[in-house]
Amino acid sequence: MDIYIVQQGDTIYYIADKYGISVEKLTQDNGLIFPYNLVIGQAIVIAIPKQSHTVQQGDTLQSIADTYNIPLMQLLRNNPFLSDRQYLYQGEELVISYNTIGGITMNGYAYPHIMQDTLLKTLPNLTYISILNYQIAENGEIISFQDDSEVIIKSKEYGVIPLMLITPLLPQGVPDYQTSIRTLLNEEYQDKLIDKFIEIIHVKGYYGVNIIFNFLNVDTQSLFLNFTKKVSNRAKQEGLLFFLTINYKIKETNNEIIFEKVNYSNFNDYVDGFVFLDFVWGTNYSPPKPVCNMYHIGILVDYLISSGVSKNKLIIGKPIVGYDWKLPFKLGSGANSLTLFSALDLAYNFDAIIGFDKESQTPYYYKELLIDLTSEHIVWYLDSRSFNSLDKLIIDTNLNGAGIWNIMIYYPQLWIVVYSQYDIIKLI
Repeated sequence: MDIYIVQQGDTIYYIADKYGISVEKLTQDNGLIFPYNLVIGQAIVIAIPKQSHTVQQGDTLQSIADTYNIPLMQLLRNNPFLSDRQYLYQGEELVISYNTIGGITMNGYAYPHIMQDTLLKTLPNLTYISILNYQIAENGEIISFQDDSEVIIKSKEYGVIPLMLITPLLPQGVPDYQTSIRTLLNEEYQDKLIDKFIEIIHVKGYYGVNIIFNFLNVDTQSLFLNFTKKVSNRAKQEGLLFFLTINYKIKETNNEIIFEKVNYSNFNDYVDGFVFLDFVWGTNYSPPKPVCNMYHIGILVDYLISSGVSKNKLIIGKPIVGYDWKLPFKLGSGANSLTLFSALDLAYNFDAIIGFDKESQTPYYYKELLIDLTSEHIVWYLDSRSFNSLDKLIIDTNLNGAGIWNIMIYYPQLWIVVYSQYDIIKLI
């Protein structure tokens, strides 16, 4: 895999010709909605197959997979356009394999209302799916919001382990501090909560639970650890998986990287995996900064490993979002969230030149509003270079894998970076 950065005067035809790849494949791999509207500084993924197959009369997906002795999921993963197709077309080219260099696990976060087309494109790329549908409520109760049955069924059909995601977050993404602390302080509430989600898991057909921990810090860690031990004990009795998602926060002050120095090694023996994920939502009230900073993540990973957390239990989060800040930034003003598609569309519409911050491994650009030339904005987002950098850290450090927040929109560049270099580990 290679990543090409668009230069002044480049066209999609020039890039395709340069690498000997078809315009159609280049467009599909990168999710280029308007392939003729390239932006200076834009990252384009170049993925050359190791082996391809030309469809013959009578071919089926299963027969092709059998011919090359590969899993059907690999064929669907390497050719995501097949997800909503009933037929193969004679003469079309399918990717059989890439020059992959290792295995990686992927844990995708989704709401039950994920579009069917998006779900079917994404599932071949996942090891786990954490379905966000259950909120911790007062007195150990659990609130559910939607019917998640179809997502659970489809996940299993695609060899993906469905995890019941339990969160103290309100539907708007705001952490419910009072309910969280009251639950941690009350053994009766905890027992009731555990009984309830164990029952739901068995009724719904989940394979385990993934609990989001907000408010975990040096002062509350003993409370969280006691709760973790109780959940772990029940999960083992029931033969269920148990993951924790740690909603961590990192900031840099006076050139010092600051985050909660919780002793996560104390939790190590009680969980099957930790996902360290900085949740991002619709509005960001922080000053302009990279959405995901690889330098900060590297420091966090070093701390976790040096403090005794098992590498094979560490999963690092990828937030798939961009933000648009108005400049100069005023305290209390919020940045609007953008899909990664929208971030590129804005860059084209405002004739922006995309820059790249090497420390954080994230792209950014400036734009001026035509209605008010004094109003300047900065947009930070992620692209294939960001994804590749994080995946490389995971592989080089022998971590478990990545957690994608979230998979509600299928973003081709995210996935082509993964499956053109790594084999997705399937456990069922």
